[in-house]
Formats: sequence, C-alpha cells, structure tokens
Amino acid sequence: MQAMILAAGMGNRLGKYTQNNTKCMLPINGKTLIERALDSLSENGITRCILVVGYQKNNLMDFVGTKYKNVDIEYVANDVYDKTNNIYSLYLARHWLAEDDTLLLESDLIFEGSLIRDMLANPEPTMAAVAKYESWMDGTVVRINSEKVITQFIPKKFFDYREIGKYYKTVNIYKFSKEFSENSYIPFLEAYSKTMGNNEYYESVLRIITNLEKNEMKAFCLGKHKWYEIDDVQDKDIAEALFGVSDDDRVEKMQKRFGGYWRFPQLLDYCYLVNPYFPPKLLLKEMKSSFRDLISEYPSGLNIQNLLAGKMFAIDDNCILVGNGAAELIRSLDATLDGSVGVIYPTFNEYPESLPSHQIVPFFAKNISYGLKDLTNWSLLCDNLLLINPDNPSGNCISRPDIIALLEHMQKNGKTLVLDESFIDFNSSGLNESILDQQLLERFPNLLVIKSISKSYGVPGIRLGILASANPDIVRKARKELTIWNINSFGEFFLQIIGKYKKDYSIACQRIIAERERFKNDLEKTGMLQVYPSQANYFLCRITSTMTARELTSKLLGEHDIFIKDLTGKKGIDGNNWIRLAVRNKKDNKKLVEALSLVFGIHTR
Repeated sequence: MQAMILAAGMGNRLGKYTQNNTKCMLPINGKTLIERALDSLSENGITRCILVVGYQKNNLMDFVGTKYKNVDIEYVANDVYDKTNNIYSLYLARHWLAEDDTLLLESDLIFEGSLIRDMLANPEPTMAAVAKYESWMDGTVVRINSEKVITQFIPKKFFDYREIGKYYKTVNIYKFSKEFSENSYIPFLEAYSKTMGNNEYYESVLRIITNLEKNEMKAFCLGKHKWYEIDDVQDKDIAEALFGVSDDDRVEKMQKRFGGYWRFPQLLDYCYLVNPYFPPKLLLKEMKSSFRDLISEYPSGLNIQNLLAGKMFAIDDNCILVGNGAAELIRSLDATLDGSVGVIYPTFNEYPESLPSHQIVPFFAKNISYGLKDLTNWSLLCDNLLLINPDNPSGNCISRPDIIALLEHMQKNGKTLVLDESFIDFNSSGLNESILDQQLLERFPNLLVIKSISKSYGVPGIRLGILASANPDIVRKARKELTIWNINSFGEFFLQIIGKYKKDYSIACQRIIAERERFKNDLEKTGMLQVYPSQANYFLCRITSTMTARELTSKLLGEHDIFIKDLTGKKGIDGNNWIRLAVRNKKDNKKLVEALSLVFGIHTR
C-alpha cells in the first residue's frame, strides 16, 4: 500500500497564511498539515508517498525532503496549477497510481491517525471515507445504499437541501485497489480529461464510475473519527479547537468560542443553557416556509418589536423593550440605573461586567443559598438589587410571594429591584411564579424585569430578550441604548407566531421539569457529585472525589466530546471542584451519566 497526496493548489481563501506557502504548510497548533498527514501514514506502516506539488513547490519539497521518518517521498509537479484543477494533478500522477494499492488524500485535511488505521484494516479494497452531512460542510456529497455501496456522487450544483438527511460528505480520503485504478479509474480519468479538459475535479470521474453496472466503490462511514477540511481562516480556527495539543488546550479554545458549537456535530454541549424540547417541529416548519421573505426583507423597527413582545407577555408595549438577546438589555443597565448595585455571588458574570460605572455591593450567600430575609437585609446596603431568579449558577429560587414582599420592602426604602426571570418557566410550581405581570409592574415602578427568550424558548440563534418596567424613566434610558433595527426578521417572525404555540411551550417546560428530577437522581447515583437542588434547567454540582473540575472538564471533552461548565475561579465559588451541568433531553443526559461513570471509574445501576 502506498499513499498519494494532492498538494498543488494555491489556497487563496486562507489569505495571508498561504501568500508564501502552499496550503499543506499551514500550521495547526504548531504542526503543519503535511506533517500531520505524513505522521499518520508513517504510524500506519505506509512507506511510500507520492506528493503532487505545484504552488510554492520548492518550499514544500525543501521542507519534506525525500524521506519523512520511514516514508519515502516522491514528487510529481503540476506546473500549471493556477490554470488547472485537481483532476489534472491526478492525471499527471496516474502512472504511480497504477503501481500499487493507494491511499489518496487531499492536503487540506486534518484528521486522526485512527482514520487511516481503520481504513487500512477494512477488507474492502476500494472505498471512500464519508461523513454524515452536516450544515457546515461544503463540496461533493454522495448517497449510499444499505450495503454501503456509493450509488451516486452529487456535485454542488445538484445539491438538494430537501435530501440532506440522505447525504454523506466525501472526506477526500480514498482507498483505491491497484486493479480498480488500472481497470476503472485511470481509463475513465484519461477519457474524461481528454473530453472535458483539465479544469475539473477528480471526483467527476468517480461520479461516472458509480453509474456503471459494475460499481466497486464502497463507503467507509466515519463514526467518532475526528477530521476537518481547511479552506479558510474560520476553518483554521475551528480545526485548532478540534485538534488542541492537549485536552486542557482544547477546553480553553472551546471556552473562548462562546457558542457556535453546531460546527462540532459530535459535541454534546452541557455548558450553554437552552430548552431541548422547544420549539416544536411545526413552528420550525412555519419559519422555514417564510425563509425567503425573512432573509430578503427588512425587519420592523423597535416600536413594532415591542408591540409583538407585549402581546407575547400581555404587557403594555410602552412598558417593554425587545433586545438582541438579554445580553443587549443587560448592557443597557449601566446607563439606566442610578447608584450602587447589589450582586449575589456567584452570578451570571454578564451583569457585573456590564456595570463599569456603578459600585458593586457583593453578597456572598452561605452554602450558595439565600431567602427573603437575606435579600431584605442586603437591599438596605445598595441602591439597586440584582436578583436572578432562579439563580445562575445555583438554581436557587425565591417564591413569587416572597418576591412581592421584597418589592414592598424595597419600595418603602426607595430601592430598585432588577429581576432576571430567564429560567422562571422551569420552576416546578408552574408558570404562575413569574413577576412579569402588567398589574405588578404598575404596582411596583421600582421593578425592572429582564428575561431571555433564547434560553427558555430554545432559540438562542435568533437572539431575543425583553426588559419590562412601568417606570417611564427606566424604559426611556434603556431605549436610548438600543438601535431601531436591533432585531432581525427571524426574531420578529418568532414573536409574531409564538402565541399559537403556548400549549406546546407549557408541555416543553413540564418535560424539562420531569427530566430534571430524573437526571438529578442519575447524577447522584454516581456517588461522586453533590447535586444542588435547582428550579432551572441546570444543576450546580460539587465534585466529591479528588478530581478537580478542570480535570473532569478536560476528560469529558477529550474522551467523550462532552463540554461542561468549569466554575473554577468564578467569584463566589470556593475551591476547584465545582461545575454546572445543563439539563438536556433524556438520551443526551444518559450519555453524560455513562461518561461520568467511565471517567470516575464506577458502575451505576
């Protein structure tokens, strides 16, 4: 078995990174793509590799040489790389292709060595590595039958998004038997190149071969093998997170992304908090049906967005503001509030970080829990009191009657309560625990309510949140911080149609409450976690073994592709053994518990 790597292309989309070097010389976490590929070949017993070079070929040849570890390197030059495509690179190397069974790779890939190992171990002589199609992928896709025969190569221009559930993306790693190359691929390659020219892709030849009655091309379906194709600077950034030099390094890189984890399809995100049971499929279909209008038309201005949000929560539109997520509204508080702000620690860091002009009066709750008496006493020490209810990250919750009592106490003393109710709908007492009520707003002009729609309604991608108050001065100041078009058309359409799905939302919240209790029991059965009671869709947990939170976070991410929230260093958290776990659906939660059992080395019943 030999290998062939196509490395003649220019890689223009990588900008400065390929100005003076070919794409495969791109370093990912300090190691070039070509080194990574050759290391994988060497580790798996490949002793000969043909490199097809073109752009900046001398740099690459000087760097690799004629021997890399135990791999002999031979070169084929494509000197018209800027006028041809990869079909011509392969055409130039066709005679080498006929000499032996061949692993064919493109040079802009990063992948685990186990991928090569498992392809070599597979008894099928001719196959293509493929991965289940994901939304971030680009390029050629294929369809396969129940016997894993590739039945169709589908180029980009014939891609049908209605069929994506049946598509697999080619990873651009192939195993060709010598017989397949000699008898099928090379003859068709020569004929296709002669007929269609040299500015085509070699996969066009495979598309023809798969239409023949005698089709030998099988699919090698990637399971947990990690890989990524690097075409631009965003791909480089993602690859560096996916292939960190260590588990700790990968954790750091993932933490700095602050989301966008749909680009990592194998990742289970237990860090960010959303509703796994909402929105329902019918709502999504309704949004999809209006996609063209929503993407091509301007959204309404802020006044209309406020009207829609008021309808959603039965609040007068003069008392409510819609934000680009709750984060935008939190940022407006610095210009909205007067005087000092009391903050319970640990807390959602976005709040204190958004108040640089204010004195923060900290309150550190004993045993990370507190009640009405604590809050009334503490409110005397500050001008404004911030209360996240249920609390983040503790899940501690103050009842509706106690919130009203607190408001009465603060009103008598001229204090303002900033109440974040982003997670209140997950309270086991039901949706009536909310203070977001027109009568209560009018009764207490010292009340300002913030709510993230993204978190509770499971739509963080469209960025929605609201601020509500019957105090016109508060609303006026906050509104000054918002732009007229701060909400896009998708967010507006969601606000427009959500009223039809109230029952679905109520059912979704009840499902989370039920799953939360089941999940809590499973977590406690590990015997390695102290799980704090929660009225939100997450748990604050203290690790009771000798393992630190960082060690557990690194192991779960590195060994199981599960990303949890490490609370080490968070203000108000003592020690290095605290984590926060989101509540996902039952299937995902079982995977986490199984992974925890493996990491802790225990058996659960």
